[in-house]
Amino acid sequence: MTTSPPALPPQSRTPLSVLGALGFLAALVLGLRYAGTSGTTGPDAFLYSVFDRAEGSVRQWAIIIDFGGEPLGAVVLFLALGLACLWFRRPRTAILLVVSCVVTIGLTTGLKPLTGRLIHGEFLSFPSGHTAFGVTIAAVTGLLVIDVRGLGPRAGASVLVGLVALAGLAMGWSQVSLRAHYPTDVFAGLGIALAVLPVAGWAIDRLLPPRRPVVR
Repeated sequence: MTTSPPALPPQSRTPLSVLGALGFLAALVLGLRYAGTSGTTGPDAFLYSVFDRAEGSVRQWAIIIDFGGEPLGAVVLFLALGLACLWFRRPRTAILLVVSCVVTIGLTTGLKPLTGRLIHGEFLSFPSGHTAFGVTIAAVTGLLVIDVRGLGPRAGASVLVGLVALAGLAMGWSQVSLRAHYPTDVFAGLGIALAVLPVAGWAIDRLLPPRRPVVR
């Protein structure tokens, strides 16, 4: 019997737990602050002034990135990463992908009517589901790379944080530039994705403990 690696590689548990705790606090604070609001004030107004509305060729890039969070684009990314997990014989990572995506999408969808934050006066915006999904895909990709490559704690943390930051910045920029979300919606989506991942990974490894090789 061969060993089946855990959903969360040991060297990634500490950085992911720290990111998860910070993400949970950020999403909670922002949710309490902006529930039931509409319009740009404070940090949203400042960041809107920094990231101008996307026009011309820049808008096309924003739309391409945004497509990764749309139903068709999300399915393509999800299936590609799931197949990669199975190809490298990481079934628990594949399960983590499924669970974290389902929970994250469920939370971002369910929280929108609860927080009741509107953009353009009619669309529920808090938190950003596109950002949450993109960060989830990036983080699971990072965990797969860490496990397959056998990276140590420092290199693993760099890969994980780097991919999360890249996905969060790219998808967040597209949502803000397209004026689909307020900047604080984006931060909340990022926080929810980071909060879900370590909990989902811990639960999977508890319920499906890695098999140990049989010594004969």
